[in-house]
Parts: sequence; structure tokens; C-alpha cells
Amino acid sequence: MNSKSREYLFVDGYNIINAWKKLRNLSQVNLDSARNELIEIMSEYQAYTGINVIIVFDAYQVKGNNCNEETIKGVKVVYTKEKETADQFIERTVDNIGRRKKIKVATSDWIQQQIVLGRGASRISARELELEIDSIKKRIKRKRKKEKETNEMLMGRLDPKLIEKLEKWRKD
Repeated sequence: MNSKSREYLFVDGYNIINAWKKLRNLSQVNLDSARNELIEIMSEYQAYTGINVIIVFDAYQVKGNNCNEETIKGVKVVYTKEKETADQFIERTVDNIGRRKKIKVATSDWIQQQIVLGRGASRISARELELEIDSIKKRIKRKRKKEKETNEMLMGRLDPKLIEKLEKWRKD
């Protein structure tokens, strides 16, 4: 995780899974797969933006669960303790971090949005986050396409024998 960044995005995991059609459909087949896909997506988001991502999943009804935290693909993943919702965990953590860091909370829960706004964080809805991620993916695709075109133009200017030598050298 990029510890130098003073910006955090808390993601209400199940809220996002239930809000995004692709993840909702996947969760109906296999909830673990939907969680893993969300972690993958948010890992790419974190790598691109430099924002520290914390995904919080409710373990509210899991008897004896003691708030498990792990880092997966650079993203902090939290499973709340028994009788604690993701909302409660996020609110408490936002309070602890205070106004020293820039905090955004991703949820479509209107009440949760109002609570975190009142505590100094900003909010982003599930839909807004999905659009932002789609926009980032499109930018990356355009950048890669442009880089590929530039490379192809440069390769077109090189002598074919030199290209062959470079290719052989690259494989060795």
C-alpha cells in the first residue's frame, strides 16, 4: 500500500457488490468470486491513482469473528467483528483518522453518506465509482494503444535485419 499517500478510499464491500450489476450477478453464483473481483478492480484503481484503498466487508452475523484484516494485492481488506457493520467500522475509523487525511467513502447508502460527510470525509456513490473506474480503464487503453502505435512507427523505420537481431537479443 502506498503509505506516503494521505488519501484514503473506504469501500463498503457488499454495498458496492450489490450495486454493480456485474458483481451482483457474480455474487449470486459465488460470493467469494464477487469479493475477489472487487478486490482485483480496487487493486488496479489503487495502483493507478495512488489512493490507499480499504475494502470493508460486514461479518456482522459471523459468530465469534474478531475483525480480520489482511492485505491482498496491496489493498487492505477488513472483515468486521461480530455485531459490527461495515458502516460502523468505517465511521469509527474515519473518526480515528480525523481530518488529518483526505478520506472518501464509497457507498450508495444515503444515511452512511450523510454521516461520513458530517465527520469530514467525502463520499462517492457506487455508480460514480464505477464510472470513475471505467474512465480510468479507457484512459489506460488509449495510452497503451498510443504507445503501441508509436512503437510500431519506430520499428517501421528500423532496418529489418536490425529488428531481427534485437528480437533475438530480447529472447535470450
